Amino acid sequence: MNGAEVITEILKREGTGFLSCYPRNALIEPCAAAGIRPILCRQERVGVGMADGYSRTTGGKSIGVFASQAGPGIENAFAGVAQAFSENVPLLVIPGGVPLHRLSTRPVFDAVENFRHVTKWAARIHDAKDIPATLRRAFHLMRTGKSGPVLLEVPQDVFQQEFQGELDYTPPPGVRSAPDPSDVDAAAEILVAAKNPVVFAGAGIIWGNATNELVALAELLDMPVLTTNPGKSGFPENHPLSLGASATSAPQPVWEYLRAADVVFAAGSSLTVSPFNPNVPAGKTVVQMTNHHDDLYKEYDITQAVLGDAKLSLAELFEAVNSRLGGKAREPKRAQEVKAAKAAWLAEWDKFLSSGEMPLNPYRVANELMNLVDRDNTIVTHDSGSPREQVLPFWETTKPRTYMGWGKSTQLGHGLGLNIGAKIAAPDKLCINFMGDSAIGMVGMDIETAARNGIASMTVVFNNGMMAAERSQLIISEEKYNTLAVGGNYCEVAKALGAHGFRASKPEEIVPTFKEAIAATEAGETVLVEFLTKENQDFSRY
Repeated sequence: MNGAEVITEILKREGTGFLSCYPRNALIEPCAAAGIRPILCRQERVGVGMADGYSRTTGGKSIGVFASQAGPGIENAFAGVAQAFSENVPLLVIPGGVPLHRLSTRPVFDAVENFRHVTKWAARIHDAKDIPATLRRAFHLMRTGKSGPVLLEVPQDVFQQEFQGELDYTPPPGVRSAPDPSDVDAAAEILVAAKNPVVFAGAGIIWGNATNELVALAELLDMPVLTTNPGKSGFPENHPLSLGASATSAPQPVWEYLRAADVVFAAGSSLTVSPFNPNVPAGKTVVQMTNHHDDLYKEYDITQAVLGDAKLSLAELFEAVNSRLGGKAREPKRAQEVKAAKAAWLAEWDKFLSSGEMPLNPYRVANELMNLVDRDNTIVTHDSGSPREQVLPFWETTKPRTYMGWGKSTQLGHGLGLNIGAKIAAPDKLCINFMGDSAIGMVGMDIETAARNGIASMTVVFNNGMMAAERSQLIISEEKYNTLAVGGNYCEVAKALGAHGFRASKPEEIVPTFKEAIAATEAGETVLVEFLTKENQDFSRY
């Protein structure tokens, strides 16, 4: 075998489901020959997004792989990799490289050096004999601790070089670490003594498969739970103790309970300060549970740290708390309060959620779809900007990995690739991404990628003909030059790209249009549903 064939065989042993790629990389042909389906995207950053969405949906059991050509190919992929890095998503990026003797020739693009700060590990393979050891390390790193993208650049001559001897490769496992028992005891003491504790749950709960453990601890202490944007779906939002998820917008109880808390338990969260996540108010006692030491004391003065795997840490914390409570859970008083607070908030927003106005209110559109689908078997993601703020606070998740929240970086258009990758990983689920008219302008041609490959994903476009989120920043520009106006008939664009397009502009058309669209996806069609919506400046911020 040559180097490309060795990598292909390793990917096959790793259970690689498909190869997201574009357009010239020596892996594509041997992967196709080996039964790993190549899916050529139209734009590299979308290809990375497909690998990202695939990894999120499988929980990293099978890791998404993206292959690009050297130079412009991997340069175009930077935005997608940076987004995945900000969300700690495991995916393998394999760019081709120039021959080894040209590596230092200007202006050759050095992918390893340029991607080093947006990957968990970036390396170059200099000899075919090093391929098994390098891939073994890469997959181990993606499965252990806080994950992230790994980039392995393979020069042309290494792809072509003959591999000597037998291939010795077994997929490496991930390794989990349990926390220090004394830290667990100290954290348990703080949580039991707290008068108004709140859980601040991050994406570590999802990646650690620790939802059941978090639910058990929350019920034991009658402790309300909010989730971050990336952590959404890590705690079931139909649970009485769920406050909901937060981006810049959030359900009103999120803000109320966070402000009133005396103890904030950051479970599976890096506590990264971000405009797209809730931030911990000053003066709180903070207990932080994370699997990476770099997260600790990064942004806040932590009262007590618990360093370890989320599932193991929560299980041990449950036992320590349960022992202090004498094996008896606290009465569910806060659960009743949370339920009432959420009901009051939703009643306040009902005028938007059931609005009959035209152009359509985007809250009404998303709410109708949520009430129409089987949420246990639906995977949803948003795009950045207004769709994130309009969907994330109100879409009630029921199970882990039924919502892909993202926002530590906000690469406009990333949701389309995520959704395509999710559908590849979970073909029996309804996979939906919500986009605005600005986001589809970034990546909309890749609707053709889904259609060409028979990937039955659904894209919902809120078309208000305006970059509404920027209105307060571009006042003079808009008044003089109409700078914020964008537009198009995206339904017709989708049809031209081989997808099924639907368009609605009246309230009574929303549900019938969605029913038709869902039926089309169930028949195996790629679908775009466009709604003519109002420019909305109403967000759930308190």
